[in-house]
Amino acid sequence: MSEQTETVPPGLLLSDDLIFASRVAGAARAAGGEVRQVRSADALPELVRQLQARCVIVDIAFPGLDLADLMRRLGEAGAPRVVAYGPHVDADALRAAQAAGCDPVLPRSKFVENLPRDLEGWLSGRRTG
Repeated sequence: MSEQTETVPPGLLLSDDLIFASRVAGAARAAGGEVRQVRSADALPELVRQLQARCVIVDIAFPGLDLADLMRRLGEAGAPRVVAYGPHVDADALRAAQAAGCDPVLPRSKFVENLPRDLEGWLSGRRTG
């Protein structure tokens, strides 16, 4: 590997949906990056520290998720960006994610539609999407 090659830290995806996580990981690979699925909100802040992740993607429908607490802990861990997605029918949860500091907050359909375009920027730390 040449010294000029920048190693981009992986993104982290909080989701218990294995099929959807595989789809996101595939899109990340196609964009030249990596997204790792995390199935524990409690483990997420430590993984952000260890991997120096620039992007965390959160499924706001994750069972038992306390998003405000998670956002506080992610901030303490140095997570620079938290992208959230969820069901379009749960407008209250989408608004709560935005109020908690997630940016962007997308209905799942828009998240999927724009994933190939947005993921590369999210993983690199650029402010896209």
